[in-house]
Amino acid sequence: MSLPEIWRQLLDGLFATTWIEFIAVVFGILSVLFSRVENIWVYPTGLINTTLYIYLSLLAGLYAEASVNAYYTLMSVIGWVMWTRKSDENERLQISVSSLVTWRNTLLFFAASWLALWYVLSHFTNSTLPVADAFASGSAYTGMWLMTRKKLENWVWWTITNLASIPLYFSKGYVFTSFQYLVFLVLAVMGYLEWKRKITLRKAEILP
Repeated sequence: MSLPEIWRQLLDGLFATTWIEFIAVVFGILSVLFSRVENIWVYPTGLINTTLYIYLSLLAGLYAEASVNAYYTLMSVIGWVMWTRKSDENERLQISVSSLVTWRNTLLFFAASWLALWYVLSHFTNSTLPVADAFASGSAYTGMWLMTRKKLENWVWWTITNLASIPLYFSKGYVFTSFQYLVFLVLAVMGYLEWKRKITLRKAEILP
């Protein structure tokens, strides 16, 4: 496909955006912005985004994406509780870096999610993009799992998710959603740098 054809398809897709997709994109961007600054509103705005995308993903035949948005919805409730709950030291959950054990478990979690989703999509649905759909969803499952625990590396997995989701949604005609993931990609890099800065500042405050 040539660049003029891609540009024309982009414009056609933007003009064809439904109000449901528009609202979902707006609240999705708001959710990531709140996440970047570690604001609890990441979860209520995210819930609106994910519930709408369950419907949109089913409509597009992206069943793994529908499942991951259902997972987002559940994990948003859990994350909302975890971010507000205080520990025995009366401190809320802090941003932290994953240990080697956490990295190992994270990679195993991603691999299991990707393979399980690919198998289900290939054998039990009419999905036209089972590998790509499963990959994007598997990395998103992983990112959300780490985000509820305020692990810095959640932004790495969101970056992978965004890179995979841009062409995935574009190919299904959800051009505005594809643009949303491009915005998410930029915000994921900014979020990683912001959370890393906060970790550095906290360490500096602890040191004598």
